[in-house]
Amino acid sequence: MIDKKTKWSYCVGATGRDAAYTLVSMFILTYIQYTMKLEVLQFTVISAAMVVCMVWDAVNDLMMSSVIENSHYKLGKYRPFIIVGALLNAVVIILMFTVRPTGWSFVIFFCITYLLWGMTYTVNDIAYWGMLPSLSSDPKERDSLVTLMGIFVCIGQFSVAGVVPMVIAGNAVSAFRIIGLIVALAFLAFQTLTFLGVTERERIDNADEVTFGKMFAILKRNDQLVKSGVAYILFCVGQQLLLLLAVNFFYFEFGYSESGDLVTLFTVMYGLGTLAAQFIYPILSAKISRKKIYSICMIALAVGYLVLLAFGYVLPKNVILLMITGFVIFFCQGLINLAMVVIINNTIEYDEYRFNERHDSIISAIRSFASKFSGALNQGAASLILIVSGIYAVSQNISELEVEIGKGTMIREDALIKADSIIATVEPSQTLILRIGMVALPLLVMFISWLIIERGYKIDEKEYARMLAEIEKRKSNEKV
Repeated sequence: MIDKKTKWSYCVGATGRDAAYTLVSMFILTYIQYTMKLEVLQFTVISAAMVVCMVWDAVNDLMMSSVIENSHYKLGKYRPFIIVGALLNAVVIILMFTVRPTGWSFVIFFCITYLLWGMTYTVNDIAYWGMLPSLSSDPKERDSLVTLMGIFVCIGQFSVAGVVPMVIAGNAVSAFRIIGLIVALAFLAFQTLTFLGVTERERIDNADEVTFGKMFAILKRNDQLVKSGVAYILFCVGQQLLLLLAVNFFYFEFGYSESGDLVTLFTVMYGLGTLAAQFIYPILSAKISRKKIYSICMIALAVGYLVLLAFGYVLPKNVILLMITGFVIFFCQGLINLAMVVIINNTIEYDEYRFNERHDSIISAIRSFASKFSGALNQGAASLILIVSGIYAVSQNISELEVEIGKGTMIREDALIKADSIIATVEPSQTLILRIGMVALPLLVMFISWLIIERGYKIDEKEYARMLAEIEKRKSNEKV
């Protein structure tokens, strides 16, 4: 059994770290697009650098898991990396949103800080998620832990995703600077709570040290991990792309001055939908299988994304309809995400059952690897959609206005009026390209993800229980 102090310290600690991750992963493109006056070539170089950095970061996740697996510190297996990663990442976030060179100097500065952001976050991220399966192997307790942690993940995400859209229009430069400072300090504070409050279980070490080569052998031999990892990458692509392009969607559908409140309202649907999933998931998972949860949610997601595609074309441009659709999409994505976390973590016991070895940090790192690798794909796709549609070129005229506000040479009200007039010049074909990229591509990749889980993943609830019983039987025999 997990003691209450450990359980709550671990779960509450997710608030700050997910607020920090949401700020950078969801809004860094918006920050660059609407506060920096950059040429298309400069923006393209930054976008390409982000993709390269995130691919490296995904690989670095696996390397970091090997480092943690082989570490032996008095403070524990995970806790030292959790606090060091939080401290370093907080410093990088403050620099990222405070230091503002121009032109190619900004391109160089950003590429360096973005690389450092990913690497320092990895130190914390792999340790934090690696700790989760090590706390308990009991399926009900693990589901409970994932659900409680998910609630605080939602709070952290929503605290940033809900506030940023409200305050950046007409005040983007100073707003991002202040939010960056607050979020960085919150990250450090919440992870300090985890560091001080969690009592790690006695670690189970394998006979041999896990080298980098052996790490890949461990991952390769686990066929269920490979399938669920690929499925999770595809799901994350579908889940994140909508959020990455949502701000531009609202700006160019409803106007720059009016979109702040609408984006926040849409984010409220994100928060409510995801939070509702945390409460509903334990009830559903107790009655139906995780694969069935994914199947039901996939049908609902298909309907929701098709409504978004038809919104304002075949269907009326109704805000209430848009918000209800958003809630359904985010609720279903929240359920799938929870199911996928458990699906991946259950491959730890699958590996232990087959090979009599346990590698919590290495196997759980696949979740982080999938998130980072899908983020690289998303950043590249989102940037390409913005450039090809011509939306980026238009947004740079608005960015120039935000820079003027930041210098104090233009008042906010005049800038908002000019921004709306700039958006009014956009052709319907441009917003259609944006809409297709935001809706059709995510739906396709999530369908493929569901297909992989439906046909390739074999560790259902009954099989998992059988494996646990067999593992416990082996341990009992070894003691005798």
